[in-house]
Amino acid sequence: MNKAVFLDRDGVIIKDTDLLTDIEQIVISAVVPKALSTLKQAEYKLIIVSNQAVVARGLISEDDVRRINSEIERQIIELGGPKFDAMYFCPHHPNATLPEYRKNCNCRKPRNGMMMQAAEKYNIDLSKSFMIGDRITDIVAGKNAGCKTILLETGMHNAKTIVTVDKIDKNIQPDFKCENLLTAAEWITQ
Repeated sequence: MNKAVFLDRDGVIIKDTDLLTDIEQIVISAVVPKALSTLKQAEYKLIIVSNQAVVARGLISEDDVRRINSEIERQIIELGGPKFDAMYFCPHHPNATLPEYRKNCNCRKPRNGMMMQAAEKYNIDLSKSFMIGDRITDIVAGKNAGCKTILLETGMHNAKTIVTVDKIDKNIQPDFKCENLLTAAEWITQ
């Protein structure tokens, strides 16, 4: 079986700009390409799992999210980083502006649906895998999938919990906390 590192996108791979709707808003930290390369060399699959409520709010389309994700990947490769193995995103929101996206799906974190889809498709052993995020909902999703978890303390880790229909257990803690993706990658590979 394969092992994977599941990565939240905004706040982990790129700077969290709240409502990213344009490729001009993409800012990649200098440590991200090296961190991803470190994980790839350790034979982890690199899989983005990201809530994208901008779709549910009608700000951009699912195709726009795919274009933004492709541009993020292109920039990371240009900076010397590896390709992602997969990029999943959830366009839903329980209070969506657009009715077709207003649902309580299994893919929106803190639920683990995106991780479970990837695990099945890529034959991933979740017990040997990690979830890296900057919010408690990322950590809950990782724990619910059976992964070890890392919280990046970027500032958003203290933000108000995102809208969810799920009760968040305030006692859930990540396995490791750090400031950036490179420190997380080094902890995983040691």
